[in-house]
Amino acid sequence: MYIKITKSGPRRYVQLVEAYRDDQGNPRQRTVATLGRLETVASEVDSLINGLLRVTGREPLGETPEQTLNFEFSKAFGDLYALQQLWQQLGFDAFRRVFRSGKRTLDVELLLRIMVFNRLSNPDSKLGLLRWLEVVQFPDGDTRTVGHHHLLRAMDAVVKAKDAVEEILATTLRPLIDQELSVVFYDLTTVSVTGDTNVKEEIRAYGRSKDGGVARQVVIGLIQTAEGLPLAHEVFEGNVGEASTLLPMLDRLAKRFPIRRVVLVADRGLLNLDNLAALDAVKLPSGEALEYIIAVPGVRYGDFDESIRCLQASHVHLSMRQMRLSIISATPGSMKPAGRSDDWW
Repeated sequence: MYIKITKSGPRRYVQLVEAYRDDQGNPRQRTVATLGRLETVASEVDSLINGLLRVTGREPLGETPEQTLNFEFSKAFGDLYALQQLWQQLGFDAFRRVFRSGKRTLDVELLLRIMVFNRLSNPDSKLGLLRWLEVVQFPDGDTRTVGHHHLLRAMDAVVKAKDAVEEILATTLRPLIDQELSVVFYDLTTVSVTGDTNVKEEIRAYGRSKDGGVARQVVIGLIQTAEGLPLAHEVFEGNVGEASTLLPMLDRLAKRFPIRRVVLVADRGLLNLDNLAALDAVKLPSGEALEYIIAVPGVRYGDFDESIRCLQASHVHLSMRQMRLSIISATPGSMKPAGRSDDWW
């Protein structure tokens, strides 16, 4: 059976027609029912279809959850709004003041915030970040026109304003660290680069890589607290000596944080006699000497035999002096020979 539309003058009618063959096998048609005028049937088609579906034992249209619900694409926004509130509470919106310029039409603070939020919620490359922006709703700012070149220009602006940016970060970190910054961890790593072109103020240089061998590279130094909070970083020439990077990093640290005493904890990358001599020569802004703890492999104990002996002798002398003071305190006058001072040991 099928639906057929017939005409009678200006009017059109909808008919349910059945096809069949007569006794001689010839194809024929017969009208099973006239459903009505086309204009009337069009407004009643849903109820007609539902009636036929009920007769056949099927679910009528519009009565199942799949047919009553329409699912549409929705952009993610919850994590970004939480990060936005944290950004403001920490005072990072002060970056707007750093990057405010009448000559710059680029909203560097917004682009910096986009890159930070992407790193925290869905870390990806710069091109991946652009795909991420298509499926999230950013709290404020128009991100529809953000392109790859905008992100690169924003990074250039951050590099130029590095000192001001780190000053804001230091202001944020000061309440989170102890009043006397007593232990900091310092480490260097190398980042190999490709390309042979030399540019102005080039810092890429051939040096010994952390992976072994010699490579064209840059060296990155990082200082962090014992709790893991980063305090300062610097990018050095690829052939810089490790010990020579300490003093400028400590100077920058002392200008931003209330430092009275520093115990440097370093790995054995700083371990050679020349580096130790340089460490001994470092003086903090307070005038105090730099204290340090450096790992020494067992196979190199012999290189530091003299230093260890001096340290041991100093420790023994201090222990005996404390023992002597303890004995004198327990039996006043009984251990003091006539005519001798308290320092007779």
